[in-house]
Amino acid sequence: MSFFKFLMYDVLSVPAVLVGLVALVGLLAQKKSATDCIKGTIKTIMGFIILGAGAGVVVGALNHFSEMFQYGFGISGIVPNNEAIVSIAQKAFGKEMALIMFFGMIVNIIIARFTKWKYIFLTGHHTLYMGIMIAAILAAGGMSGVSLVAVGSLILGSVMVFFPAIAQPFMKDITGTDEVAFGHFGTTGYVIAGLIGKWFGNKEKSTEEMELPKALSFLRDTPVAIAFTMGIIFIISAIAAGKEFTEGLSGGQNYIVFSIIQAITFAAGVFVILQGVRMVLAEIVPAFKGIAEKLVPNAKPALDCPVVFPYAPTAVLLGFLSSFAAGVIGMFILMALGLPVIIPGVVPHFFCGATAGVFGNATGGRRGAILGAFVHGLLITFLPVLLMPVLGNLGYANTTFSDADFGVVGILLGNILKIFVH
Repeated sequence: MSFFKFLMYDVLSVPAVLVGLVALVGLLAQKKSATDCIKGTIKTIMGFIILGAGAGVVVGALNHFSEMFQYGFGISGIVPNNEAIVSIAQKAFGKEMALIMFFGMIVNIIIARFTKWKYIFLTGHHTLYMGIMIAAILAAGGMSGVSLVAVGSLILGSVMVFFPAIAQPFMKDITGTDEVAFGHFGTTGYVIAGLIGKWFGNKEKSTEEMELPKALSFLRDTPVAIAFTMGIIFIISAIAAGKEFTEGLSGGQNYIVFSIIQAITFAAGVFVILQGVRMVLAEIVPAFKGIAEKLVPNAKPALDCPVVFPYAPTAVLLGFLSSFAAGVIGMFILMALGLPVIIPGVVPHFFCGATAGVFGNATGGRRGAILGAFVHGLLITFLPVLLMPVLGNLGYANTTFSDADFGVVGILLGNILKIFVH
């Protein structure tokens, strides 16, 4: 069990290591030289570490923004955050989660091998998150032991194929190829954003071709545009929070200077993410052909949401802002209805809202990016409220799962259990 625990917790749950191992297996399957195998594996892992480093920088800046926003505007409630809810849940369901994750990956490979859905889900941390949510809901529904692990594994393996499958038509629009799939459990929101773009947008007017007045031409440079826009948002939040609170947060740095530096830090993090994604794609796609040829013919690697960011960087920013705005509006609606208040989680609204913006832009241009991400923002505000009742004891935590697919899978699973188990 100790080796199994090492494999699940220390190896396969680390995205960089998981994808590096997949690259290595693919290169070995192609009988590449030892030099090529070492280079390809290390560069794949390095690309993911670079991506993760950029994400860490972004999250750090957003956490400061979140504190200023909540304090400045006097808002309290539940903040959806996958990492927070998982850290609570794994104390009770760690063993079940590890087993469901392991067998769920096997189910994923079997489905990809013997059906037309050739997707291998490689976002290891999301596999872990979904595994632990499924374990918690099955346990709350009265299941335990072997039946819990067996049913949980089948559900996890199935959703690891289903969600990349429904995202793939949009991935073709975004990337212009059919080589890379999408593996992130926010896909319901992204597909809806893509459909909103298709129905209400105009794909000929892409966010990446937005015309700006001459005085604002500097905003054509994506990192500069992100830093400038976020600077305005940070400064407004800092002023609302007050000089004393913000400078306490900053360790004594002037609150306006702190806001500007955090905005530029955020933009730098996004730039690093884009570089990491490009590096991973350059290595994983050729290496994955080895797996496709040997184990699962025509298999496609399903990768984390930042994989789409380089294709429409302006849509990334517009998607985040639109999704976050929807989260704020949704929060006030929940207050008015007397329901649990979901405070906009800045991290999910950035990563998921940005992705929704890219999907919406691919089908409906700038209007699709803004409207699609806005609908996505409402979705990840209201789904957590409906999810909480089926989470058992986890429903009483101060946080919950944030991304759309957790809400969809959890609500469906919890209500099915109420019908058939009780």
